[in-house]
Amino acid sequence: MAFGRDGCAEQSVISETLNACTAENVEQMEQAVKEIYQRHSAGYHHDYEHSWQLLDIDMTGQPCGKKAVFATKGYFAKQRNRRGRQLGRVLATWYEEIVVDRLYDGKTQLPKAFQELVLAAEEVLDLDEEKRERTILRMDGHGGSRDDVNWALERGYHLHTKEYSTDRARKLAETVETWHDDPKVPGRQVGWVTAEPVEYVRPVKRIAVRTRKKNGQWGVGVLISTLPAEAIGFLAHIPARKQPEPVTTLLAYVYFYDLRGGGVETEIREDKQGLGITRRNKKRFEAQQMIVQLNALAHNLIIWSRRWLARTWNKVENLGILRMVRDVFHLSGLVYLDEDRRIERIILHQGDPFALGLSTGLPPLLTPLQVAVILGEI
Repeated sequence: MAFGRDGCAEQSVISETLNACTAENVEQMEQAVKEIYQRHSAGYHHDYEHSWQLLDIDMTGQPCGKKAVFATKGYFAKQRNRRGRQLGRVLATWYEEIVVDRLYDGKTQLPKAFQELVLAAEEVLDLDEEKRERTILRMDGHGGSRDDVNWALERGYHLHTKEYSTDRARKLAETVETWHDDPKVPGRQVGWVTAEPVEYVRPVKRIAVRTRKKNGQWGVGVLISTLPAEAIGFLAHIPARKQPEPVTTLLAYVYFYDLRGGGVETEIREDKQGLGITRRNKKRFEAQQMIVQLNALAHNLIIWSRRWLARTWNKVENLGILRMVRDVFHLSGLVYLDEDRRIERIILHQGDPFALGLSTGLPPLLTPLQVAVILGEI
């Protein structure tokens, strides 16, 4: 009723509708989600002239029954021999918004999906050549193959990724002349790779990172970045006064890669907890694709709702997806309708710990609709 509807369809009807969806319906849904994103998102309206756009790209497993279409054995964290599908995501990290979500079979990993995901993000964000030159693609080693890196560089993007080949990373690490201890991570050392990056179509910087394993040997990785030294300190959240130090700049490249954990990986984890994106599975692939788009829309609506409420309720900015769904959207209250069944008044249960904040955040959004928001006893 709060959305102007007398009721919602039965769960069985919704399930049947999803099962009847075709590839054409999926394309229509993707187009609708794209248009909604372009209208309401901060990512689409990003100011490229004054700041970088950061896009994190990642894949996550979607376990499901073995009878589901394209459910194959693949990589599913801590679940050996599990079948399922894979979800590819492009996140506008500064804004916590999903730009693109796409569904793949269980064997597909980022090297196979990378270019498709980037091209889809280009379409959603309308990334022309000038915008691509101000856009950073950040991903783990699965997106760091030589072909994918060169493809992205040829399109004008900036990259911050990890070398795909473990053997090549080990050989590159052998060219490091000086290793520096990482003050933040005990047992980790970093150093500049001195070998010339002749295999890439644009200049890149390469940073070797090694960490002691339990058996005493070094675990080695190499980061690949096109980002200028004068920008990396800011991007890695390092105070400006420390940027000129060479070792600090070296560490900044590593810390900016580490921040992936607080970007796309965090958003995926929050969606699993708050939206249950791994709990709703359909056998038909097109039906599951529709659910993926609905999940992405739900995620973005929560992010936008939080942003709208935060204009007058600052504390809501600290709430993640789970707490927004569980604590804010499940707040007790009453909705009153007028004779024409339009909402005229909302009463929030004053005993709820979030009622006071919501009573501050909602009025600026609902006053233009002549809807009153008050606290009261339920």
